[in-house]
Amino acid sequence: MDVKSNVTYLKFGGFVDMNKYRYVYFVILFMVYVLIMCSNSIIVYLILIHKNLHEPMYVFIAALSFNSVLFSTVIYPKLLTDFLSEKQIISLPACIFQYFMYYSLAASDFLLLAAMAFDRYVSICKPLQYPTIMRKSTVTIFLFLAWLLPVAQIAGGVLLGGFKKLCTFTLTGIFCNNSILKLNCVPSAALAIYGVVGLINFAVIPALFVLFTYAKIFIITYNRGREVRKKAAETCLPHLMVLFSFSFLCAYDIITARLDSNFSKTVRLVMSLQTILYNPLLNPIIYGLKMKEILRHLKKLFCQITQITLCMSCLH
Repeated sequence: MDVKSNVTYLKFGGFVDMNKYRYVYFVILFMVYVLIMCSNSIIVYLILIHKNLHEPMYVFIAALSFNSVLFSTVIYPKLLTDFLSEKQIISLPACIFQYFMYYSLAASDFLLLAAMAFDRYVSICKPLQYPTIMRKSTVTIFLFLAWLLPVAQIAGGVLLGGFKKLCTFTLTGIFCNNSILKLNCVPSAALAIYGVVGLINFAVIPALFVLFTYAKIFIITYNRGREVRKKAAETCLPHLMVLFSFSFLCAYDIITARLDSNFSKTVRLVMSLQTILYNPLLNPIIYGLKMKEILRHLKKLFCQITQITLCMSCLH
């Protein structure tokens, strides 16, 4: 604690060989951060400017990419600063805010994937009712709930956590996740139960809903001909790929942060980096390459950029 400013500072204890590899860490993570921001921003930009992409499925994809931009902005700038700093520390209020945003956006992603599954089910299995069910108002409500409900749940956990009396000031990771709860002198049973309820509400139930919905889609389309099955696979498989990768990383985060696992410090660092790297980096790649309409607009955009570059080089 800084006595002069009366601010509590926490130390990140998950970094490995900082003196030896700090610049390697910085360059790699900086390149990853730029790639994440550019790729996700391009997806959002394409969906915003092209009217034929103003459909519920693409709106939800844009929301996922927007979440990735917010998520990366909350994590990466602080991480990059730590790589170049002699001391890897963070104030308690800033850590709580990072913890709040980290889990709010993660929970929001699960709810958005569930909304996308429902949209695909209506589109493929009830095409005649699709315009009536998936109206703009319905999509707006889904987006509102996907962002509001996690914020309310995680805010309740922050208030319940207290963070007033800390016995230790060193976090086991490289950013603020559930490991912050281990700093409290007295473990809270109420907070543990609250966390389990939140996990069920915003991870387990949405994931099961997605799996159930897509299983039902594949069963219904099995007897509807090759073209219908192909359409179902093209639109559903990217969402399932994102769900499986995201669920695996979230499971790892819970295991390492909440349970006393015996992973080495190096393994913890590698896996912690994967939790903040894979999802925001792979989402735009999966959707950009697998969704035909987005891929078509991506090709047009790159062709335009190439033409502009060639024209500028000719002028010089």
